Amino acid sequence: MLGEACEGFFGRLENEVFYGEDWSGWSIEEFMSEIDAYIRWYNGHRIKLTLDGMSPVEYRASLGLMAA
Repeated sequence: MLGEACEGFFGRLENEVFYGEDWSGWSIEEFMSEIDAYIRWYNGHRIKLTLDGMSPVEYRASLGLMAA
């Protein structure tokens, strides 16, 4: 199950960030910063209907699993 979740995340990351972009001329630091920003958005702002319309971070906070 975890493998499927990871596979889904990395597939989405490839489609939304990597494909169709020209990464030539980007430094590794710039590229890593872009990936970091995507991961922060993915966890903190992306709304999921399966989580009652909340982001993953909001959902975990609503369950008391982390500070809001």
